[in-house]
Amino acid sequence: MPAATGGRWGRFWEQRAQQLQRQVQYQGAAGQSGSASAGLCSLCGPRARLPRSPHAALLRLRPVIQALKQDVKALHASFLEVFRNFWDHLQTGLSEVAEGVQRAQLQHQALLSWRSEAGHLERCLQEADSRYQLEKQRRKVLHNRLVELKGNIRVHCRIRPLLPFDEESEDPASQNSSVPAEVVHAVDDETVLVKCDRAAHPPINNTYSFERVYGPAESQQAVFGDVCPLLTSLSDGYNVCIMAYGQTGCGKSYTMLGPQSPGEPVPPWEPHSDLGVLPRAAGELFRLISENPSRSLKVDVSIVEVYNNNIFDLLAKDGRTAASGPKREVLTAQEAKQEVCLLTREPVHSAAEFMALAAGSLQLRAELATSVHANSSRSHLIITATLTTAPARGSPGAHHPPAAEQQANGPRPEGSRRRASGGRAWPGALGAQRPAEQVHAKLQLVDLAGSECVGVSGVTGSALRETSFINRSLAALEDVLGALAERRGHVPYRNSKLTHFLQDVLGGDAKLLVILCVSPCRKHVAETLRCLGFGARARQVQRGQARGGSPAPRKPR
Repeated sequence: MPAATGGRWGRFWEQRAQQLQRQVQYQGAAGQSGSASAGLCSLCGPRARLPRSPHAALLRLRPVIQALKQDVKALHASFLEVFRNFWDHLQTGLSEVAEGVQRAQLQHQALLSWRSEAGHLERCLQEADSRYQLEKQRRKVLHNRLVELKGNIRVHCRIRPLLPFDEESEDPASQNSSVPAEVVHAVDDETVLVKCDRAAHPPINNTYSFERVYGPAESQQAVFGDVCPLLTSLSDGYNVCIMAYGQTGCGKSYTMLGPQSPGEPVPPWEPHSDLGVLPRAAGELFRLISENPSRSLKVDVSIVEVYNNNIFDLLAKDGRTAASGPKREVLTAQEAKQEVCLLTREPVHSAAEFMALAAGSLQLRAELATSVHANSSRSHLIITATLTTAPARGSPGAHHPPAAEQQANGPRPEGSRRRASGGRAWPGALGAQRPAEQVHAKLQLVDLAGSECVGVSGVTGSALRETSFINRSLAALEDVLGALAERRGHVPYRNSKLTHFLQDVLGGDAKLLVILCVSPCRKHVAETLRCLGFGARARQVQRGQARGGSPAPRKPR
């Protein structure tokens, strides 16, 4: 109790002390107010003196105090208004933060859901890709079975239309007779009819069947439409060869290269123009490569001509028109493959580069004006596009072996001439394929020189020697196909540089298409029958089919 009482009295005296302290402060303030009032009175003059009493001064200051109180109340009200606004903004901000957190949680849940769905779609894509690869392999197998059903060596026949020089070359007696000038007819898409009645000759009424027959009115696009499937096989890794065969002036170069004027380069590849197989095939080849860039395929081009039973590298020539370029020899490399030593190969990256390279080489090809054709080709032209896989990253760079000493050659006989090139030499890497690269497939386009009847072409001298070499090489080609058709133990590839160079194409693993080009004229019926007979024998050849890089095994000789 005393403690409690003492504590209560202690608080009382503490409160009383605080009251006394406030009174003292008030009196001090009043004194200060009186002093301030006296100062004000002294400043105002004798007429406006304030009372010297503190109480009177307080009465005079009461309005000022009331005004100050009003200001304090207004300030307090303004402060409360600002505080309420701040509080409202704070509540709004907190609500937005809460909504943002809730949205973030929802988005996180959606992200997890999307991630799960993306994983599911990725698995579905992998399954679809696996099915696509499987179907792609099946398509490749079915496509090549279809190609094989059409024949390992497929033969097409194209009949060119009558041209103005055909009428000029006809005998006057034939021109005045009622016998039709055309003796070769396309019965349907697969049949050719040769019907001819000549004086002092037995009548001819022969029928030939081929995989495809093109009449005189069919376009270049129709011919290339049947070539396209072979380019699909090329992209799949199969070697492909397209060969034009026929007599002089029957349209071989037109079919393979398209319309050309002497001295003019081949125009760029355009799908709707009247260009031949070569420029269209170049465009289709790079289109197929662009559709699957993951394989990183590269294209190297080599161009040779077989002239007078010698192989000349057209890409190694320096543009001279009087002398031929260096000769090349065919060698048997690994896996019994035939290769030309020191052959120039130029890399190309587009169809335009391909055709520019071909155009420069075509200016160097040997040709001669004869009674049958004003620009008769005197050599066999072989253009090879080699598809290789790019070297792996980190592998050593391409190695170029040192150039061997070139063999000396004399100038060509005066009977033949070369087109004036006026262009630059095409430098290239000599030697074999670079070791870091692997051959994927090869495309060979062959424009054979035309067979000639000396009595019709009217050639003499060195041109007659050229004709002899042309006819002998074509006869060697017929002998090779005959030996293959009869399945002989020995095939005479080495009887001619042409057949030796094309040994892998004729008896190996390439898909070979022979386009027979024939003239419809009565005057050329003998050469037409010979050409059609060549095609009929070629269809009888059966060869083993193998992938381009893995040749079919050959029988030992």
